[in-house]
Amino acid sequence: MKRFSGEEYWGKPVPGFGDQKARLLIVGLAPAAHGANRTGRMFTGDRSGEWLYRALHKAGFANLPVSTSRHDKLRLTDCYITATVRCAPPENKPTKEEFRNCRPYLLEEVLLLTNLRVVLGLGRIGFDAAFDTVSAARRFTAVKRPRFAHDAVCRVGDIHFISSYHPSQQNTFTGRLTEPMFDSVFRRALTLLKRNQTS
Repeated sequence: MKRFSGEEYWGKPVPGFGDQKARLLIVGLAPAAHGANRTGRMFTGDRSGEWLYRALHKAGFANLPVSTSRHDKLRLTDCYITATVRCAPPENKPTKEEFRNCRPYLLEEVLLLTNLRVVLGLGRIGFDAAFDTVSAARRFTAVKRPRFAHDAVCRVGDIHFISSYHPSQQNTFTGRLTEPMFDSVFRRALTLLKRNQTS
């Protein structure tokens, strides 16, 4: 992209990041070609990230409403962000092989997040991968994956799963996903986390 022509791109697998003690896990699809693939941090430097970090800041999970670089002062509290695939796929369409190769990394992150209570999958692919991986990590057996729908919630064991439309330009520019719709997902996550504290 011309406006980033003077920048040195990260151009390698992008790790997840956030609070190691997080109770909220957010799983997206893959690094954007000129977003995380450029900056080296998930959802950083692109339009989807603008939506995500604004919503996270509003809900109290992030100290800043924007993320422009992995060197900025953004910090996440009680939240960890990752993706199903770690490298930017051509045309934003990962192959089955890429999903298979990256799954162990997502599984390892889930296993390390020992305080995990709420899992938010962005987009159907992000949600399906999050549900399957967390279910495998927690050894939830004979569990049928729920049908994807925006702001839908299900509980399996001690984990609440939330599905949301992805904040991609395809969804935000068309109005399929609005700011109030996206904010409601994070309000729901907060409610579930508070409920978990008292139960």
